[in-house]
Amino acid sequence: MPHDNETANIVEVERNYTVENQNHARSLFGTQDEHLKMVEKAFGVNLVTRGDEIQIRGPENEVTQVEELFHRLADLLSNGVWVTPNEVGYGIKLVKAGDDTNLSDIFSDVISVTARGKPIRPKTLGQKRYVDAMRENGIVFSIGPAGTGKTYLAMAMAVKAFRDKEVNRIILTRPAVEAGEKLGFLPGDLQEKVDPYLRPLYDAMYDILGVDTYRKHMERGLIEVAPLAYMRGRTLDDSFIILDEAQNTTPEQMKMFLTRLGFSSKAVVTGDITQVDLPEGKFSGLQQVQQVLKGVPGIGFIHLTDRDVVRHRLVQAVIKAYERWDNRKGKGDSSG
Repeated sequence: MPHDNETANIVEVERNYTVENQNHARSLFGTQDEHLKMVEKAFGVNLVTRGDEIQIRGPENEVTQVEELFHRLADLLSNGVWVTPNEVGYGIKLVKAGDDTNLSDIFSDVISVTARGKPIRPKTLGQKRYVDAMRENGIVFSIGPAGTGKTYLAMAMAVKAFRDKEVNRIILTRPAVEAGEKLGFLPGDLQEKVDPYLRPLYDAMYDILGVDTYRKHMERGLIEVAPLAYMRGRTLDDSFIILDEAQNTTPEQMKMFLTRLGFSSKAVVTGDITQVDLPEGKFSGLQQVQQVLKGVPGIGFIHLTDRDVVRHRLVQAVIKAYERWDNRKGKGDSSG
């Protein structure tokens, strides 16, 4: 809590920000002024709208930051991006952190569109770096917590490459570690037994391509979704290959997968090294590969963090809480 003399030194100012494009005002303000309320809460200022002007009243430093935020959001709108709470929230984070990253550099990069016509684009700076890495490298490793868009963005890039005829097929795979030896006790053939472990991959493809288009491509062999064991002994040419949940590969499986890469192919490997489900004593191939392939040209490593989580805001809070818990346990705190 500041001392009385510190409080007295805070200079309150009042400035007006003019929204130059009236068509952008509704997006900038948000539904029922939702975006303005977010800004007021984040910076401790008071905002009053009068036609095409926003009156900003509060501490001088915060008022200056709010002006900067509005300039960045206006630039985003000028580049054809409709502003949502996600863009406003991320813009707030950047301005408060003193990061001068241009919002348009992140949010105007449309990768593809969903079956419903919704644009798919990066939503954080980390995600933008991830997308750029996939464009620039033959193999990319994306490592980070749940909700950071690792798999979904990889699939969007795969669909774009497929639509642009850069590849002839898309292959999605993940280790069915959770099934273990229990597969034999499940009803149905092998595909039916492993389908539950591949369900997140199906769901993402349904969203991007639509169910009918996805099934049509599946029937023609243009899209394949299979457990990692199905990759052994194959050479995958002209393909965009995604290995999901790679933290559950052994070093041997990781090497096997990476050496499947054929001509004119690209591979993206995603995983969360804090969620390893391998049996005790088994080392994760995703952990090892970071050391083995570090610095190899054409291979990129992207590390996403809780700052790149774009799910419900509580997901970010959960990740941070677990990080604090793990840090305490690592220091010998046995409470709880």
